[in-house]
Amino acid sequence: MSTRTPAPGAGTASGAHYHPAEVIVDLAAIRANVATLAEVAPTAEVMAVVKADAYGHGLLPVARTALQAGATWLGVAQFSEALAIREAGITAPMLVWLYTPGAPLEQAVRADIDLSVSAGWALDEVVRAARSSGRTARIHLKIDTGMGRGGVFAQAWPDLVAAAMRAQAEGAVQVVGVWSHLARADEIGHPSIAAQVQAFTDAVHLAEAAGARLLVRHLANSAGTLTAPQTHFDLVRPGIASYGLTPAPQYRSADGFGLVPAMRMESEVMLVKDAPADQGISYAHLYTTTEETRLAVIPLGYADGIPRHASNVGPVRVGGRTVPIAGRVCMDQFTIDLGPARPDHPEVVPGERAVLFGTGANGEPTAQDWADAAGTISYEIVARMGARIPRTYLNALGVDDE
Repeated sequence: MSTRTPAPGAGTASGAHYHPAEVIVDLAAIRANVATLAEVAPTAEVMAVVKADAYGHGLLPVARTALQAGATWLGVAQFSEALAIREAGITAPMLVWLYTPGAPLEQAVRADIDLSVSAGWALDEVVRAARSSGRTARIHLKIDTGMGRGGVFAQAWPDLVAAAMRAQAEGAVQVVGVWSHLARADEIGHPSIAAQVQAFTDAVHLAEAAGARLLVRHLANSAGTLTAPQTHFDLVRPGIASYGLTPAPQYRSADGFGLVPAMRMESEVMLVKDAPADQGISYAHLYTTTEETRLAVIPLGYADGIPRHASNVGPVRVGGRTVPIAGRVCMDQFTIDLGPARPDHPEVVPGERAVLFGTGANGEPTAQDWADAAGTISYEIVARMGARIPRTYLNALGVDDE
């Protein structure tokens, strides 16, 4: 039986947390997805990537759920996320990878948070933090194997490794991991994947030859986890796939990968009214009615994460039909054209639920449908859902899941 748990402050018709829309997160779907990912990478541990408020799904509920499902690590981008997880009493191994000079590294070391080291200056700051805290910092050295983003390129790798091993010899750090990130794993069979695997393997061998005794070597993201077993090594880092969305939509759907979308976005209809033909809708009148019709206003906008690029195209399911947004998405609302009143069209009334996206069952749109319509990726659709929209959690296993 499904259990429904509102986030703190949500689920009431009055008060400061009222909102006419709701993000519904099915934690059972996340458990199933994490279990599926563990099955396709049986030789590796799973790091559930819960950055960006777990891609908009809720940091703490998802972190706990992923661990319940068999993930053994957590991965976050920002210190605030890592510290929130520790403050909630979650003690699982965790890696944080984005910080700049002056970051509160000592606080992270004291909280047993593993740190990514992508440059010489970062290693220097970690060493200072370790000395200040009187504790050994656990670090994962990052090699740039072709992404062209974080980490050091191959020519600088020997120097970073040598410096890290000197710091380890004095007890300031423990090099527990080497990692990198795939650039084109969603392009199945792309030659860059093999090139990155080779570059990563070479980097690992150099680190081990220098004396590193690695606990984990990790390269695979969601696409690598699902489609490229040669990238699995000791640990995989699925992000979007944990939330039931495909990392390679041009190759296979979420369902084709055995994934179930965990997020459902609903809103109550605010206003329904009849409009004449030739009526311009919303700013700049990018949409004009072609006949007498019925309009509905949905109280969500780009301040809530609805892409402005979804103007005139974002699909909404209401009254048993799916219709696109009519006109420009505004900051807090948008309009849909329901078409003329007809006996075979159920009447839509204020307060009725409209579904922006969900699992795709019963004809409702999916986050991937929104991504296709707006010319973006499903990651952006779910991750940008605004914090002011209440989250409700289905199928929590314990009282601490919210």
